[in-house]
Amino acid sequence: MLVDTDLSAYRIAAEPYYRPVGDEVAVFEAAWLHRLPVMLKGPTGCGKTRFVEYMAWRLHQPLITVAAHEDMTAADLAGRFLLTPEGTVWHDGPLTQAVRHGGICYLDEIVEARQDTTVVIHPLTDARRILPLEKRGELVSAHPDFQLVISYNPGYQSAVKDLKESTKQRFVAIDFDYPVPELEAEIVMREACVGPDLARTLVSIAACSRNLRGQGLDEGASTRMLIHAGRLAAGGVSLEAAVHAGIVLPITDDAEVREALGAAIAACLA
Repeated sequence: MLVDTDLSAYRIAAEPYYRPVGDEVAVFEAAWLHRLPVMLKGPTGCGKTRFVEYMAWRLHQPLITVAAHEDMTAADLAGRFLLTPEGTVWHDGPLTQAVRHGGICYLDEIVEARQDTTVVIHPLTDARRILPLEKRGELVSAHPDFQLVISYNPGYQSAVKDLKESTKQRFVAIDFDYPVPELEAEIVMREACVGPDLARTLVSIAACSRNLRGQGLDEGASTRMLIHAGRLAAGGVSLEAAVHAGIVLPITDDAEVREALGAAIAACLA
């Protein structure tokens, strides 16, 4: 017995706010036209997920998002048999739902998943466009509207956590980074509902933190962090406390790095 799935709940009704910074929209639309798999590469909190949401809305497609993690198995993506009062029932996993019914399946931070799990996507990312369900003895041909999108942060690459070359080369890649200061300030203003002066101050703080990358920090403050700090400040928290809670504390646990970051931020606020 197979449980059918209605993907209407995965459709995005309202337009998500996304500010293009280059040709990423045109590249994605061209990839969608030919149903090419897409890989989004960029640091944490730079807008990759929001971009996928925007494109799903723009293309009128349901969006099924899977947050990859080290305990995720192939069955978590493809599906499994479950016992119910009616008997043994097959439940499609999120990947199979998108493959069978059409839509965008977004695997977020794919390198967090085990490599023996990610290989399940290989037959979907070449001319075959099929998903083998070994437990059901079924080959699911991808719906004409199916597209696979993955994301990862190259800054966290290591010998243990990285994509195989055989996986990377199956995708069209779009590179993301933090926006230029003027655009990032515009985004912070819009998302945090703050004025231009505060937005520019937060962006200058981000620049200070990003200058410390490789000097105790793996990454500087993300655009997401600036929005968090801006919302705290808009809610009545002092700017110093908002920056401390929204940026300094989440970004590092090292006391010396916090002190250095605090001194850089104090110079920005002076």
